[in-house]
Amino acid sequence: MRQPLGRRSLLLGTGGLLVGTAGCSATSRTAAGPSTSASPPPSSPAPLPTTTAWRPDRDDVDPDVKLRAVQVVEAIGAWPAGQGSAAAARRRVAALGAVPSLVDSAGPLRPAADEAALQVIDAQYGGILADTASVMVVCRQWTPGHAGGTTVDVRLSRARPRWEVTALHPGRPGAAAPSLPAAARQVLDDPRIGLPPAAEADIRSGHIHPTVLRALLRLAGTYRMDITVFRSGHPLHVFGTDRPSDHPPGRAFDVGRIDGHEVVDPATPRRLTESFMRDAAAAGSYNVGGPVQLSGGATANQFFTDATHHDHVHVGFAS
Repeated sequence: MRQPLGRRSLLLGTGGLLVGTAGCSATSRTAAGPSTSASPPPSSPAPLPTTTAWRPDRDDVDPDVKLRAVQVVEAIGAWPAGQGSAAAARRRVAALGAVPSLVDSAGPLRPAADEAALQVIDAQYGGILADTASVMVVCRQWTPGHAGGTTVDVRLSRARPRWEVTALHPGRPGAAAPSLPAAARQVLDDPRIGLPPAAEADIRSGHIHPTVLRALLRLAGTYRMDITVFRSGHPLHVFGTDRPSDHPPGRAFDVGRIDGHEVVDPATPRRLTESFMRDAAAAGSYNVGGPVQLSGGATANQFFTDATHHDHVHVGFAS
């Protein structure tokens, strides 16, 4: 029985392809009469997982911004059998009242496949200002015989009656490195560090800085944490500025859930979020942002908060 994937689930789907072995058929005649051996029918691909539509937290800064971004990604990245063409994707996007040409920049969100299932794991702000926003939509995606996913930096502008999606920037982690340092392998194997597909691929590419890997392992000694993004799918600049972000060089990570508690949820114990932020600073981060403003710090402005970081904890490293 297929079980639906929960909201922001980190379930690892397989979507595997079962290949049947074609047998030989033969007919022979004996004194007792004819006997026939027929080959079994070939196996069909395993059904894709059943997914659920993602919904924002009602206490988000602006839930409709995230919902709009997610709906466009879901419309492009999932389709029933026979509806994988670009024209079909444009029709689905147009039905949302969004610009159909967004499909042309979907990249890895539209693999060549007859059908696809997509589960949004999380939707996190890359930035939110008065009239513009970036929402990083973190996805798992299944096609027959393959399980993967990406993170899409969705850009939006304020409009009426709803925010308008203006651009899509899917993450492209690159090929896996031929070998990885021990710390990278340890992070990949640590069950206390949840990694969505694009984040896992970032580590396998060898592009995550050693300081980040060591900090993750140190924090995993105390907390279970779900990473939302390292580098792929994150804006290149601090949103609304021309300052380069620490994410693209692999010197930062964002956490959306700590010990099973969503950072954006007002029911998450404040002491848990504060403790994690302070421990991230103790692990070497010069720049820790989250939904609360902390006092102190080893350096000026080591801790910060703003609307963008209402839904996650940012942990950045200078080197």
